[in-house]
Amino acid sequence: MCRSIRTLREPYVSDVTDADIEAAALQYVRKISGFRQPATHNAEAFEAAVAVVAAASRDLLDRLVVRGPVAHAGE
Repeated sequence: MCRSIRTLREPYVSDVTDADIEAAALQYVRKISGFRQPATHNAEAFEAAVAVVAAASRDLLDRLVVRGPVAHAGE
C-alpha cells in the first residue's frame, strides 16, 4: 500500500528511531486520508491519527519476537 514505508524491525533495521516511526506513521495517514497536508479544519484529526499510528507501531515493534533466520525477498 505505502511503498515509501520501509520495514522497521530487526534484522532489516538494527536501530529504529522515533523519527523513523513518525515518518512511517505520517506516510500511512497521508495515504489513507488522501491528504499530503490537511486543511486547517482537518489538521487536529490528521495529527492525532499520526500520533496514534506511531504509538501503535512502537508498541508492535517493542513486542515482536523474531525467531530464526528471516528470508529476504527473492529467496
